[in-house]
Amino acid sequence: MSDRAVLHVRGRVLVGPEDVRDELWVVGGRVSYDRPAGARDVTTVEGWALPGLVDAHCHVGLGAHGPVDADVAEKQALTDREAGTLLIRDAGSPSDTRWVDDREDLPKIIRAGRHLARTRRYIRGYAHEVEPADLVAYVAREARRGDGWVKLVGDWIDRDLGDLAACWPREAAEAAIAEAHRLGARVTAHCFAEDSLRDLVESGIDCVEHATGLTEDLVPLFAERGVAIVPTLVNIATFPDLAAGGEQKYPAWSAHMRRLHARRYDTVRAAYDAGVPVFVGTDAGGSLPHGLVAAEVGELVTAGLPALDALAAATWSARAWLGRPGLDEGAPADLVVYDADPREDVRVLAAPRRIVLNGTVVG
Repeated sequence: MSDRAVLHVRGRVLVGPEDVRDELWVVGGRVSYDRPAGARDVTTVEGWALPGLVDAHCHVGLGAHGPVDADVAEKQALTDREAGTLLIRDAGSPSDTRWVDDREDLPKIIRAGRHLARTRRYIRGYAHEVEPADLVAYVAREARRGDGWVKLVGDWIDRDLGDLAACWPREAAEAAIAEAHRLGARVTAHCFAEDSLRDLVESGIDCVEHATGLTEDLVPLFAERGVAIVPTLVNIATFPDLAAGGEQKYPAWSAHMRRLHARRYDTVRAAYDAGVPVFVGTDAGGSLPHGLVAAEVGELVTAGLPALDALAAATWSARAWLGRPGLDEGAPADLVVYDADPREDVRVLAAPRRIVLNGTVVG
C-alpha cells in the first residue's frame, strides 16, 4: 500500500447519473471501491461526491491583451480549481502552460494549441493570424503542440462588410480539418454567426464554440454529423454591452449581436432537443473571469436543459467526450463533494464542501 494517507468519501457518490454508491476510498491517489486492508491515518469526507467538474472552453494563460505571466496563469488555474473545475479543455492560448502538468495541485489541462485566425480578423495578441494558403501548415503545427485538439476562428467581424463573416473558404477549411484528423487531432471553431457553420460541419469539424448562429435548418445537420456545441452562455451574456460599444462604427454588427443574444436560449434548447451534444464551457480568460463553471451549468438549465443533463454536460458526459475518466476504479481521484444532491438543484455546484485533486484534499 502507498504510504500516502487514505481518504474515505462516504454519503452519496455519483459515479454516473444513476450509479450512486455509498462510499469510495482513495489509496495512493486513486479511486477504489474496496476498503483497503489495514488502512491507517484515514481522513473521512462526507457529502454528495461528483467527478471533478469540466470546463470545456477555458483559457489558462490568456489575458485581455494576450499571454500572461506564469504567476497570473497559476492564479487563473487555482480560481478554477476552487470552483470545482478539475479538468479544462483550453480552447486556445498563446501561452505555454505545459508546466501545469508537473503540478499535482492544479487542474488537468487538455490543450488546443493557439487560436488560428485570418489576418486582422480576431483579437490582437491571441492567435496565429494566417491566410488560407498557410492554414494547413499551421494546423499541423498546432496539432503537434496540443493535446488532441486544434482551434480555428471560424468567423469574426469583417470591417469592410461591417458585420460578422466567415473567415475561411470551404476548400481551406476542408483541407485543414482533414490534416488535423490525419494527425489524430479533433477540430473546434469559434463561431458566432450563421454563415460559417454549414461549410465547417460539412468539412468534418468536431465541435463548434458558442454556436449562436445555429438556425432551424442547421440543427439537423449538427445532429446528423454528431458535432458538439459548447455554448458559453456566460460569455454570450456580454453581447448587449459589446453591441452598444460598436453601435456607431458598426451598426449592422451591433444589431446582429443583439439578435444572436436574444435567441440564445432558444438556440441551445433546439440543439439539445435535436440530440446535438452540448457541453459546459465558460470562455474564462481574456475578458471573463475564471471560476464560472457553476454559473454556466445554471445557464444551460435556464435554456431548458433538464438539470441532470446540464450536470452531465460538466461531469460524466464531458469527461467521456474528452476521453478522461470519472470516478472509475483505479482512476485518479479528482472529485468534488457538496452538501446536497446537485441533481436536484444545480445551484449546489456554487458551494463545494471539499475538493480532492489527485487524491489530496486541496479545498
